[in-house]
Amino acid sequence: MIADLVRLSRPKHWIKNVFTFLPVPFALASGAHLDVVRFAYGVAALCLAASAVYAFNDAQDAERDRMHEEKKHRPIAAGRISKGVAYVWATGLIAIGAGLSMLADGFGSGQYGVLTIYALYVVMNLAYSFGAKHVTLLDVFLLSAMYVLRVLLGCALLRVEASHWLLLCSGGLALFVALAKRRADVVKGHGAAHRPALEGYNESFLDQAIGIAACLTIIAYALYSKEATVLEPSRKFAALPFVVFAVLDYLRNVHVNRSGGSPVDSLLRSPTLIFAGIGWLAATLLSLRWGG
Repeated sequence: MIADLVRLSRPKHWIKNVFTFLPVPFALASGAHLDVVRFAYGVAALCLAASAVYAFNDAQDAERDRMHEEKKHRPIAAGRISKGVAYVWATGLIAIGAGLSMLADGFGSGQYGVLTIYALYVVMNLAYSFGAKHVTLLDVFLLSAMYVLRVLLGCALLRVEASHWLLLCSGGLALFVALAKRRADVVKGHGAAHRPALEGYNESFLDQAIGIAACLTIIAYALYSKEATVLEPSRKFAALPFVVFAVLDYLRNVHVNRSGGSPVDSLLRSPTLIFAGIGWLAATLLSLRWGG
């Protein structure tokens, strides 16, 4: 059961919380202080909340998952863990995560930005799991919003104000990935029986929507680079080619290789996407005005 509870929690998907780290280099360059312990508490809380939501979601979708060629092997769908155990496990993870969020805020200090974002993340995910995911377009917009909350959490942990451009860019990227995931479902022939929201999508619409989200992401990042005061004027766009490359490479995989079903698998199985991420980080660090 321990092994199945770990599978139910999907720790591999904690990599999505890399969005929490996006504000870090820009905030440090502007003079913000990084409290490593506090930041670790906040990220750990988000990881536990994400695992709890996966448990809730799998319990809700057990019957549908049994009809899916891959998801039927999940612990609840396969009958190795009961729904009751999953709900108790998820509730415990949420409670522990709330405690870590309070520690990250500074218990007793009166500062509850982290706890507020944590609570909002849990509520939005539960709303998604208990019905919102079945509503066309609302499902992908909620998924996108959850990634934006990760960025906001990073800003709260650093005690800095979030840049509107950064939020727009990260939201556009998340929407792009969420739409690609829905396209993969449609291409594989998964219909309303598996996910009711799919009844409102088709491949043609999703192709156009993905293109719009890709353009939004690239343009938003370009404008952010132009307006950011923490970037050296001569190197403002140094990281932009890596962003464009990553978006186009993901788009290529979606159309040519018909991937995109799992953003985590798409990233971990793509050396080019990993290269683009490392290149973006290196270019960003080199273009920041440290201490400026």
